Amino acid sequence: MKVKIDGETRELYTLWREGDTVKMIDQRKLPHRFEIAGFGDHRATAAAIKDMVCRGAGAVGCAAGYAMAQAALDAKDEPLREFLAYMDEAAETVRGTRPTAVNLFHAVERCLEACSEGSVIERVENVLCEADEIVEDDLEASKRMGEIGAELIMDGCRVLTHCNAGALAFIDYGTALSPVRVAHRQGKKVFVWVDETRPRCQGSRLTAWEMEQEGIPYAIIVDNAAGYYMRRGEVDLVIVGADRVAANGDVANKIGTYEKAVVAKANGIPFYVAAPEMTFDLRTPTGDDIEIEERSPEEVTYLWGLADDGERKRVLIPKRGSSARNPAFDVTPAEYITGFITEKGLISPPYKEKILETFRK
Repeated sequence: MKVKIDGETRELYTLWREGDTVKMIDQRKLPHRFEIAGFGDHRATAAAIKDMVCRGAGAVGCAAGYAMAQAALDAKDEPLREFLAYMDEAAETVRGTRPTAVNLFHAVERCLEACSEGSVIERVENVLCEADEIVEDDLEASKRMGEIGAELIMDGCRVLTHCNAGALAFIDYGTALSPVRVAHRQGKKVFVWVDETRPRCQGSRLTAWEMEQEGIPYAIIVDNAAGYYMRRGEVDLVIVGADRVAANGDVANKIGTYEKAVVAKANGIPFYVAAPEMTFDLRTPTGDDIEIEERSPEEVTYLWGLADDGERKRVLIPKRGSSARNPAFDVTPAEYITGFITEKGLISPPYKEKILETFRK
């Protein structure tokens, strides 16, 4: 992605590995401060995933793969039995970070499969190669989704998105924002309605920041305003990402996605989900079978922001001690989805048959 640092535009990935250290753009600090954080072992990387230093299905999948690579490097001098036990323990640590995004679980499984044969040194090398391949797959998938999805974006199109499904949520390009990026680079005029996405405000903090870096026109709106602009005819297309897609086409994504899908259908606006193969979970029959992460109520009752004195501060919104609930995701039933943008092409209904046909091994 393009990042402007001290007046200089650089191309950076969301996260990468340097030897046994995983580097990440610290998304908790954006948009007011740009920092790169480093994590020296799999436990630290797992904690970074849980604490949302990086977030987004693709990014946490890549980070999970790198965490498994770190574990393999940590245990490279151990006898085979101890090495395998260490890898299993590391896998449980990584799996325990975020329960909803399936990319993370797929990445862990791929790395465990990679260390199933050979000597310890061969297994370590296989895990490192697999972690790098997960990242390469992510890069290629996000680019292809952009090329395929850009065909849906006409010149002058006004796109509404929810949360952040851009380069920060993947390694580069993103999912929902990848078609927007490609269309913009093709010379099409495109405008993005950016839902703020309470409670962590990934839209206003991260998506708006990405659009600013790319020079793509946008406007931040409160989550409650999306229906207002849809009814006024000021939204032509909705594109969102996904954290898990069930076998029947139900989609788990950031809380508030379901509402956008229902209102879009009521107003005759196409609603697309951009997701790579790694986000489809053919072992989960329907959205009702997806575990929904519930995070700390303090994310609802408190907000971080930049104060007038230039310092980042946390402020309490309701009366101290107020009760709050904080589901991080909701499920959008397949009936509200116009189609899926994947690296293997567009998928249209009937989803159960088409998804199986597209991703059958």
